[in-house]
Order: sequence, then structure tokens, then C-alpha cells
Amino acid sequence: MIRLSLADIAEAVGGRLHRAESSEIVSAGVEFDSRKIEPGGLFVAVPGERVDGHDFAAQAVANGAVGVLAAREVDAPAVIVPPVSSKRGALALAGDVDGSGAAVLAGLAKLARHVVDRLPQLTVVGVTGSSGKTSTKDLIAQLLEPMGPTVAPPGSFNNELGHPWTVLRADEGTRHLVLELSARGVGHIANLCEVAPPRIGAVLNVGHAHLGEFGSQEAVAQAKGELVEALPADGVAVLNADDPLVAAMADRTKARVVFVGESPDAHVRAEDIEVDELARPTFTLVTTQGEARVTLPLFGEHHVGNALSAAAIALELGATVGQVAERLGSVRRVSARRMEVTETPGGVTVVNDAYNANPESVRAALKTLAAMTRGRPGRAWAVLGPMAELGELDVEAHDEIGRLAVRLNIDRLVVVGEQARAMHQAASLEGSWGEESVLVPDIDAAVALLRAELRPGDVVLAKASNSAGLWRVVEALLAEGDAGGRKP
Repeated sequence: MIRLSLADIAEAVGGRLHRAESSEIVSAGVEFDSRKIEPGGLFVAVPGERVDGHDFAAQAVANGAVGVLAAREVDAPAVIVPPVSSKRGALALAGDVDGSGAAVLAGLAKLARHVVDRLPQLTVVGVTGSSGKTSTKDLIAQLLEPMGPTVAPPGSFNNELGHPWTVLRADEGTRHLVLELSARGVGHIANLCEVAPPRIGAVLNVGHAHLGEFGSQEAVAQAKGELVEALPADGVAVLNADDPLVAAMADRTKARVVFVGESPDAHVRAEDIEVDELARPTFTLVTTQGEARVTLPLFGEHHVGNALSAAAIALELGATVGQVAERLGSVRRVSARRMEVTETPGGVTVVNDAYNANPESVRAALKTLAAMTRGRPGRAWAVLGPMAELGELDVEAHDEIGRLAVRLNIDRLVVVGEQARAMHQAASLEGSWGEESVLVPDIDAAVALLRAELRPGDVVLAKASNSAGLWRVVEALLAEGDAGGRKP
């Protein structure tokens, strides 16, 4: 973060000083966890469902914070933000009963915008889509880092709290700020774009994630397209030419449009895609500047589309085709529980893709599992839990995944939890399947089944919505033996 006095911060957020002079300087980062405060930092007092950050204000200052961003007076030097008329932060703060959380988030957003406006050298890149946002954000950051200091959020820090927190990590030396933008309703992405106006925006896809809240894919597209609507005339919109709902967003932006995908009309496209025995893709990157062969050290053909969006952005910011291909060939998985592949001491390959799930991402994961076991002696195990927030499509979507597992010749399907029963029923009714699919009540039962039946050479995929906590299946399998596995 750039150096700011508490007086500067008060002016930026429209707040007032409390128990503070005007000269205290914030020289370190902004944190909402008092345990993570560094000397010179600013503590953000966020109220939540279980604890209220205001109660930790004094402790944060004792830990080194210069002051506190708060909605009410606390026992510490603070900037008191003004109240807000609506709970703009309701998405991020479920425990905000009195609007103080919304007020703190609004203040944090104003502070982030103040910092962005003081960094003219900064290029802000935004990424959104129903699936693949985090992986693509990680790829973009790795392609841009060699071209100048780059800031990107850890994991999926993409809402009203994580978004400005990430922005405030930028300083005078930062050249690129890569942001992941999520939404659970129309208007959310537009609000995030006000915090840090993007010059480049990429929309990956429009799927069924959060369909229970949006109501339709058209509403999802309306929300995702707010990113390209926020771009300036001299900006760039990177759009997936293979997704009709995304491609149609070209009419919603005044920025220059770059299409990516496998379509022959795409400006940046992939040709001659192949996958190896571990489902790692190789393809020819074709651009208006030339072409190059790329081998991604990531698992799953779906990463090709993510790589194309990242490549297009790097090319726009000055990288050559050769540099992009070389950097894509050495990228690494950054965010946890996303196609994280580990081999246990007992010779079982475990694929932890349990961070989250929607129909599109589960289909991609199952296809990856099928590719990883094709022509090999081991069996393919899909351990799947419920996909949340699908609304009226809940049963239909789970049914389709169960049938797909059969059609892909997945050897065993373990469905965890009553919410995903339709997945098990569909698999059991599809084709000649019978006992290949089993419904278990919970994670402990899934672990017990796997421990009893797994053999060396088997490959196990774990995937479900984050609330299901299916990564605990992976942790249990990797905890057996001596070392917890190795990366292939």
C-alpha cells in the first residue's frame, strides 16, 4: 500500500478521526485479521457472524497497527467511516445486522479507489466468468510478472472485502493489478469495477453457477457483462468466442474486442490440441503476431481456454508470442484445491478439485479424470458431492452429471450426501451400471469405502461445492502412510 496518513484516509473515505492525530502514517498493509497485522498497518474492523472486528481494535494496535478503519468509536486510534443507507456489503458479511459492516466495506472501497487514482502507472486487469476465474487470474499474473511487479489476490478473494483488500496491496512500484470479480446478483461486478476501474477485462464463460440466485443464464450474462461495460474506449475486452453468451458482449463495450477460443474467427486461438497420459494439454497458440507450440503443466484440457485469455492479455501488454508460450510452459498451480494432483505412498493418484463446483466445472473435471485413466490399468474413481445454488435446475443438473460419469466410463462413482442423490440415481439407471455407483451419507463413509477398496494405480477425483468440504476426503487419503504423497 502507498504511504498515507490517517488524516489522508479520513478524507478519502469521508470519515473522521477518533483518538488520533493527523500525522500517523500507514506504511504497511491493510488487514481485517488482527493476528496478521504488521507494524505500520491499518486494521479494518469488520463485523461477522461469529466475531466483530471492532472488539479487536485495541489488540490490533498493540500488534503494530497505526490505526483502525471502523464504523463506531473504539479503544484505539481510528478513522470512523460514515454510515451508509443500504447494506452494500451484504454479500460478503452475512452477520451485518446493523449496517456497520456495509459502512466499513464502503469506506474500504473508497480507500482502494483513492489509491488506484494515485497510481497512474497501474494497469488494472479484471477477470470474470462462471468457472475458471481463479485459475485464469493465476495464469495472467504469472505471465505478467516478468513484465513488471504484479499484484493478484490469493485464492478466490473476489468479493466486496477481498477485492479492495487486494487493490490496497498495490503501491508505486506495481505495474499490473490482476483482479478476479465475482457476482451473486446484477450490479455486483459494476460496483467492484468502481473500486478499481479496469482497462482490460476478460469474460471466460457464462454457465450455471449461482443460477439459484440469478434465475437464468441470461441474467448471469447480464451480470458478467458489467465488466466489459466498465472498460474505457482505449481498453481491451477479451471475450470467449466459443461461448455465444460471452461473444455477444462485444456489443456492450466501447473497448476494442479480442476474441479467444478454438473458433477459426478468434484472434487468439488454440489449434491441434492434444493431452498426455496425465491430461496435460499441448496446443498450437495462433495469434495475429505469429504462432507457437505450448505445453501446459496443468491437468485438464479446460485449462486451454484459460490459457488463451491469459495469453491475449499478455500480448496486449507487450509480450511476444514466444515469451507467452515459454511462460505458459512453466506456469504452476497457485491456488489450492483446484486440480491439485498428488500421488499417495500407496500408489493412488488423488485429484483435489474440491474448492467449488458447478455443472461446467464438474464436467471438465470428469473429462480430465477419464483422460488420466484412459489406457492405464488403474480405475477411475469420482467422489462427488452436491453442487450448490442451482435453483430449479438442481435435480436436472445432478442427474446429468451422474449420466456423464457413466458415458465417460468412470469406473466408480461415490456420491456424498443426500443433496446429491439425483447424481447416484441417474448413474445407476444409465446403461449397464449397477453397483459402480454408491451413495454414502457423509465424508467419513466415503473415506471408509475408499480405504477398503482402493488399489495401487487408481485415480481418485474429489469435487463438490465448497460448503461440502470434500477436500477432507483427500486429506484423509494423503494422511495415510508416511509422507502424504508426492506431486507427479
